[in-house]
Amino acid sequence: MRIAIATDAWGPQVNGVVRTLQAVSAELGAMGHEVCVIAPDQFPTLPCPSYPEIRLAMTTRFGVGRRIGAFGAEAIHIATEGPIGLAARRHCLNHGFAFTTAYHTQFPDYVAERTGMPADWFWRYIRWFHGPSAAVLASTPSVEAILERRGVGPVRRWGRGVDLNLFRPGRPAHPAFADLPRPIQLYVGRVAVEKNIEAFLACDTPGTKVIVGDGPARAGLARGYPKARFLGALHGDALAEAYAGADVFVFPSRTDTFGLVMIEALACGTPVAAYPVTGPVDILTPESGAMDADLAEAIGRALRCDRADAAAYGASFGWRRSAEQFLSALVPLEDVARLAA
Repeated sequence: MRIAIATDAWGPQVNGVVRTLQAVSAELGAMGHEVCVIAPDQFPTLPCPSYPEIRLAMTTRFGVGRRIGAFGAEAIHIATEGPIGLAARRHCLNHGFAFTTAYHTQFPDYVAERTGMPADWFWRYIRWFHGPSAAVLASTPSVEAILERRGVGPVRRWGRGVDLNLFRPGRPAHPAFADLPRPIQLYVGRVAVEKNIEAFLACDTPGTKVIVGDGPARAGLARGYPKARFLGALHGDALAEAYAGADVFVFPSRTDTFGLVMIEALACGTPVAAYPVTGPVDILTPESGAMDADLAEAIGRALRCDRADAAAYGASFGWRRSAEQFLSALVPLEDVARLAA
């Protein structure tokens, strides 16, 4: 099947959405499918207000539609609610094409955090955007429940996976960890206000706090917490060594829908500390980490978890199953034509 994926999130961005789409596209290719990703790097772009690292595509339904048509797409998935997603949505509706969408991030909460406006205002947009979708893909039962409660659907499950060849136990620790006081408490991800990183850095816990990633909040947090180590973005083996070399992985976000970094850390044998919120409550078990309204308490309990148990649990997440779920939700365009006849 030739599958077109329209997304506003793509390289050089580094986040869970990009990594999910890249991994699932690779799995689909290995399964014999052809994937065309329509992304911002194919259009002129502008920096996103308040987050210039993210580039917004300047395009229309005609620009996106030409790419879908030239590829000869047999199924269409719209991954994000930004300019490319909007253009793909308009193209599909104008031509009577079925499409699926996905709810990757807590978009209303993120925008509310940045604007100070009520999240309910932005849920209206989410309902409108996803309303015509044949299926809205969600990563966990908690996200499914949120969408259904908000009147978004029909919802289908689309889980996440880990590159188990890269993220595995037994790797050497990242060289930057060599002389750091233990326990090393690691965060990986965007360094932005919605990730709630300051709650982690403010925890009164012994050892060293390490931040891997980049984003608009990095400079301010580095000034405010000079004892923390900021390593910037890491990739590939260097990232896996950071996970494997940490004593605990800390996930302070209260707004993520899944938290791909948690299962990457677990696959490396590093237990996770988090708040008991959407994402962690769907992923963590007592053997793989700890959740508590007091993040410092969660960190202390997670440090007592068995690393072998964490690694075994992390190894249960694979990308092939995720790709199969994605594929099963698609609506082939030929089926749409047959139903309309």
